[in-house]
Order: sequence, then structure tokens, then C-alpha cells
Amino acid sequence: MSTRREVLALASGAALAAAAPAQAAAAGGSREPAGWTATWAAVPTTIPPGAPTVLEDRTVRHVVHVSAGGERVRVRLTNEFGDRPLFVGEVRVARRSGDGASTDTLPGTDRRVTFGGRAAATIPAGAPLVSDPVRLHVPAGTELAISLYLPRRTPVTTLAAFAYQDNVIAAGNVTAAPTVTPTAVLAQNLFLSGVSVERRAGAAVALGDSITNGADTVANLNHRWPDLLARRLRDARIDRGVVNLGVSGNRLLHDPNPPAGSGAEAYAAYFGQSALRRFDRDVLAQPGARFLIVLLGVNDLGHPGTAAPADETVTADDLIAGHRQLIARAHEAGLSAYGATVLPFKGDTLGFYSAENERKRATLNRWIRTGGEYDAAIDFDAAIRDRTDPLRLAPAYDSGDHLHPNDAGMAVLAAAVPLRLLR
Repeated sequence: MSTRREVLALASGAALAAAAPAQAAAAGGSREPAGWTATWAAVPTTIPPGAPTVLEDRTVRHVVHVSAGGERVRVRLTNEFGDRPLFVGEVRVARRSGDGASTDTLPGTDRRVTFGGRAAATIPAGAPLVSDPVRLHVPAGTELAISLYLPRRTPVTTLAAFAYQDNVIAAGNVTAAPTVTPTAVLAQNLFLSGVSVERRAGAAVALGDSITNGADTVANLNHRWPDLLARRLRDARIDRGVVNLGVSGNRLLHDPNPPAGSGAEAYAAYFGQSALRRFDRDVLAQPGARFLIVLLGVNDLGHPGTAAPADETVTADDLIAGHRQLIARAHEAGLSAYGATVLPFKGDTLGFYSAENERKRATLNRWIRTGGEYDAAIDFDAAIRDRTDPLRLAPAYDSGDHLHPNDAGMAVLAAAVPLRLLR
């Protein structure tokens, strides 16, 4: 049993929708629903070397901010980086009461989540698991509390390490409790990777790195740019789900590969598999996915020589080739693909900037804007750069590390997406 700060990261594996149809009748009614749309997601990763945190007789309660609403929901769990079956004793979903860091549930909204009609579930090693439909009125733009009970000794090997939301761990099976007493607070998602709602709204998926994930935004406020884009769509009465498939530290072309003996060995695993590798799992498996927005490349430029070996240095042509693969695979699956220009990062505190990396960024951005291969370009660079020094973030939008936008900067990125592209 573990009561130490059970800070884990559990990966969101974008579960294959093929598991869903056979389960509809068991929990939701007599017919298969007309369609499902992803409304929230988190990308699963593995953990750094060393003994994993172990949970036993613990409830993990997550708070997730949904984009689209509906009358029935499905929950997607993940054991995609586990090396043994994962047993989950009970899962419940409710609407969250309150705001900020609250994990209390709204009276009358608590529902049991089943899997093939069963309250408990075993998830094979390396697999996701999609629940039966659950009848629950979920307004767009609200929060759900999703509680998982882990009765057995459970090493945490699959997680999303950077939730920017306070989730909690509590003793015993308190999945149905309106209020729980935490034994630990964690800003990670454990074994939970997605939520979908029954509607034919269609989803926009944001594929990216820490800037998409929400780095340096204020926790518990849902100020990541995909959240703010979803709010714009709701205000414009455009019915869409928006899911955040950003992973801090993620690269387009390479998996994490920290140099031996470097400090990056302690955290690089959280950066997730390369976008090319995780694309089918994280993008194409999202229910109702129709639009892809890609913001990737800065870590490919900055990690070699810092958090990755110098021999993984990439050229602008390498990055363009990787983006072309994303476009081809999105189009093959019927998605519209939009490329976002890479933000400026001169003077960054992480050691990413060099004159050569700036030349590569400029070449990539020019191709995104004018190459005509993406269905449209979204010019984040132009929206957020300093007007007096265009190689830097504008000071009003800089979190302080000269690489990541602050909350105001996230609003600028969300506002830079033309809503006509998502109609």
C-alpha cells in the first residue's frame, strides 16, 4: 500500500473504437447509438526507469473538462504500457460540483460504469478498454469526476504525466462518495485516456507538445488553447468536440532517448512516443475525428544536445517529411489536416535556441504557410510573436521561459484558429 505522494503519469492511449459496438446494449439500451464524438482525451506514456509507484486499495478520482456534451458517455481506460493485466474493481462517473480543484460530485449524477455489463474489468497488458454507454446528461464545457478503484497491488506504469488539473487518490473504495478525503493530490491522469459522448458532432484533435498540453498555464482553470478553442466554438454555436493530444516534450520524429547519465533519464519517458508512432492510436482512434490541427517541431529542434543525443539533430527537410506523413495518414482516414506554425523561442531558458535552429524553424513555417500541402495553415507564430523582435514571444504572452505561452498567450493561440475551418 502506498500513501507517499503517489505522483504517477498514466497514458492516454486513444482506444480503438472497434471495442465499443458489442457493449452498447449492456448498459445503455436496446440499440447501438447513432454516433460518438470524442470530448476529452489524454495521451498515455510509460514511466522513467526505476520502481513504479504502487497503489493498493485506492480510489483515483480524476476531474476532466469536456468540450462537447451529450446524454450518454463512454469512458476509455488504458493499460497500454503495462506489462501485466490491470484489474479495476469499480469505475464511476459523475458531474463535478464546484470548480477549480474541487473533486466533489453533483448530487443525483453519480453513475456506475460497466464493461460488457460488468462492474469490474481486467485490461490486458498493452491494451485499452472502452466502457459500455452510460446514461448521464453532460452539458458542454463542464467537468466530470471519473473515479477508478484499484483493489489489488497495482504498479502505475501507464499515465499522462501533465494534467494541469488536481486529481486525487483516496483510501478504500470511495468511488461513489460525493466527497473524498485525499491521501495524495496529483496533477496526472492514471489509467484514464478518453471520454466520448453520443452525438454526431465530429471532433477536432490537437496533436502537439507541451504548448498544446498546457505547459505553464494556471492549473485547474482549463486555459490550454484547445480548451479555449472549444469555448469559442460553443460561443459560435458550432457543435464540435475538441480533444487535446499534446504531450510535454513530444517530438514529431523521435521517441524519448535521454543521454546516459543525463538528468533527462529521470523524466524523458513522460515525453511520449513520437507523433509519427502514436498517430494511429492517439488521432485516428478518436471517435468522430474529422479535423486535425498539428503543432509540432520545436522539441525536434531543441532536444538534440539537451534532452536527447546530438546525433538526433534534424533538418528542416526532415521535419517537412514528417509533417507530410501526418497529412497523408490524416487524408487517408478522411480527416482535414491543418498545420500550425511553430512559435518563436529566441532567448529560451531551455537551451533550444540557436541561429541554425531559427533557420530551420523559418523554413518549416514557410512551408506550412505556402506549401499548400496542409488543407490550411494556422499562423500561431504571427499571432504571438513580439512585433519589435519577431524571433521572440511577445512579452505579454510569455510565461517567463521564452518558449511557452502564459494563459493570455493561450487565448491568443485559440483566437488564431479560423472557426470556418471547423464548420
